[in-house]
Amino acid sequence: MKASAPTHPDKHAVQDADLDIEALIDRAQHRAFSYFESTTDPVSGLVLDSTQPDSPCSITGVGMALTAYPIAVERGWMTRLQGVAITLKTLRFLADADMSGSPQATGHRGFYYHFLDMRTGTRAWKSELSSIDTSFLIGGVLAAAAYFVRDTTHEAEIRATAAMIEARVDWAWMRNCDGAICHGWKPERGFLRYHWSGYSEGLLMMALALGSAHHAVPASTWDDWLEGYRWRRIYGHEHLAAGPLFIHQYSHMWIDFRGIQDATMREHGIDYFENSRRATLVQREYAIRNPKHFKDYCQNCWGLTACDGPGPREIEVDGRKRRLFGYAARGAPYGPDDGTVAPWASVASLPFAPEVVIRRCSTSCA
Repeated sequence: MKASAPTHPDKHAVQDADLDIEALIDRAQHRAFSYFESTTDPVSGLVLDSTQPDSPCSITGVGMALTAYPIAVERGWMTRLQGVAITLKTLRFLADADMSGSPQATGHRGFYYHFLDMRTGTRAWKSELSSIDTSFLIGGVLAAAAYFVRDTTHEAEIRATAAMIEARVDWAWMRNCDGAICHGWKPERGFLRYHWSGYSEGLLMMALALGSAHHAVPASTWDDWLEGYRWRRIYGHEHLAAGPLFIHQYSHMWIDFRGIQDATMREHGIDYFENSRRATLVQREYAIRNPKHFKDYCQNCWGLTACDGPGPREIEVDGRKRRLFGYAARGAPYGPDDGTVAPWASVASLPFAPEVVIRRCSTSCA
């Protein structure tokens, strides 16, 4: 029998597949941006924490919105004038807000309460002045200033207002817990018990605190941070482990960590970007191994992070009792894991491990 000639993938089919993936990613990004379009107050720029009834504003959400507006302008989802208008309204609100630190204020010493009332912009849910959420807010403030650089009155005001908001964050004051930065402060009882030590979503916060021109913390604060690091080998991947994917993703929205190393990263020969890539692969491998035997967990169904869930309640599935959580910081491989996958967690892993994320997207839309 005569051997048949080897077959090669059709060039146009491969190109079409690439176009489909590009269109899928663009559609996912556009729809993600539509959250800000539908949940942002047009007067203050405050953003709902979620679509749950009576949800307050999350200042992290505001920081993400400020970061998203330049992307939306570049992608043609809003005009530059629209981007300037909502950015300026947001920054004016942040600049002019009551920063007295009273229980009814918006913030204190440059920090903002974690949750704000959508109507009044004042403290909601008796929340804390949040060091980490303020850092994500400031990340958005600085992103806006870096993008809107044209020589116009409004864009100049964006830059000036952003500089003022960033400059008044008193990181040195928040460094009140044995040399480390506190999680936060409440007017009723002062600083919280907990402080930031060890690898977490706080990389951006540490960069802002160390680099502040007016209220910088000493370099020893980073040494205190490093003392809490725990290096692990999971499924063959050596990295700084943290269960929920958001820990490995959030700070990368504002800083490109490729090639940036501290003593720990130099010792292990990687950087924080590579660390997040390995954490992504750990999550996928966990879903493949599926130690809790959840239906549909596989190489294309993964992504555990902080998100809402169907609980709290207990159910029985195939004779096995399952405890379901409400909001929880789900993670792998050590949990918690109640079978709730957050689709955005795997999609947000695209910059770190495109080879597995795109495969997941291709399968999901097939």
